[in-house]
Amino acid sequence: MYPFLDYKVHHVMVRDVITIAPDQPLSALDALFAQYDFNSIPVVDDGGTLCGVITKLDLLAAFRFDTAHMMPPYEEIMCRPVADGMTRDPLWVPPELPLTRVLQRMVEMRNKAFPVLDEERLVGIIAREDILAALHRAARGETPAGMN
Repeated sequence: MYPFLDYKVHHVMVRDVITIAPDQPLSALDALFAQYDFNSIPVVDDGGTLCGVITKLDLLAAFRFDTAHMMPPYEEIMCRPVADGMTRDPLWVPPELPLTRVLQRMVEMRNKAFPVLDEERLVGIIAREDILAALHRAARGETPAGMN
């Protein structure tokens, strides 16, 4: 288990991140959620800078209504931009952060994933599954590529 103490975010993060632009409609987000088994998707601008994160719960929240407000038609809601429902200034982690710290943050904050930023640029994402896989590899005595 001790090799896990040496693991860093960049050793196990997913580098090919599925993202969405803030001006994309919620229907495009819904299509991504249908295609991929993700709970959240980073929102990035044209330069790759993280603008926010949007989750399945955020998508559901677009359909909230109460007695004072009637729910607009489905098509109208799905035309709204992702920026309207995303969480701005989301929590993130740097590539060099030890996995032990990420694990601790995930448990304490109940987060399922963190974007990985390097100088304000999205370079990856790390999810619970990535940490669990690293724990399994460490228990078998394996070390990730590039870690010696």
